[in-house]
Amino acid sequence: MEIAGPLVPARFVRRENRFRALVEVAGRLQAAHVPNSGRLHELFVPGRPVMVRPVQNLQRKTAYDLVLVQVDGRWVSLDARLPAPIFLEAWRARRLAEFADYTRARREVPLGNSRLDLLLEGTVGRCWVETKSVTLVCDGTGLFPDAVTARGRRHVESLVQAVQQGDRAAVVFIVQRSDAVRFRPHDASDPAFGRALRAAVAAGVEVYAYTCYVTEQSITLASRIPVQLAEPV
Repeated sequence: MEIAGPLVPARFVRRENRFRALVEVAGRLQAAHVPNSGRLHELFVPGRPVMVRPVQNLQRKTAYDLVLVQVDGRWVSLDARLPAPIFLEAWRARRLAEFADYTRARREVPLGNSRLDLLLEGTVGRCWVETKSVTLVCDGTGLFPDAVTARGRRHVESLVQAVQQGDRAAVVFIVQRSDAVRFRPHDASDPAFGRALRAAVAAGVEVYAYTCYVTEQSITLASRIPVQLAEPV
């Protein structure tokens, strides 16, 4: 999918709060909105190259959106809202063999105590899909979450409910960078999420993970990577 632009090169200075960062654009300090509530400690290093999007909105307190950050020569997409659209684009292009039997998709469908990203439908039945944004990669392993996520845990539990009512269900981790070769839940950050994910798999929920190819112009689903669910020793 194309990244809405134009984007402007900048340097990361510091994070001021959960959704606001300070960046240097053309030699001037500017406030930028951070579209991701995760910690992002490994990404937000002072001096790192970033790409920001100017925003013309007098109601905004920030003049830019922080869109990309460069790590070891690779761009990482920060926007936690993108995984569902990235998944949908790949599904519509018939690039997701795991979900190829479905012909219709609905967004933001309520189930139990959650509103899940997607409900795929077809003659084979229904499949509920919840997508999660992954930006943390350590030694080739994509990790989620990087902060405690009670909301994410509720989503996983709702997928179990979908399986119990006779539907198919899957949680899909979208790694918004290209350097992961495997995925696993980040138990050190949120052990409760890890337990919930493993319990969901035991109940029949499927888990997939995909990397992305990220440039200054676009972000595209790249390849499926193995999911490792073994509990930490």
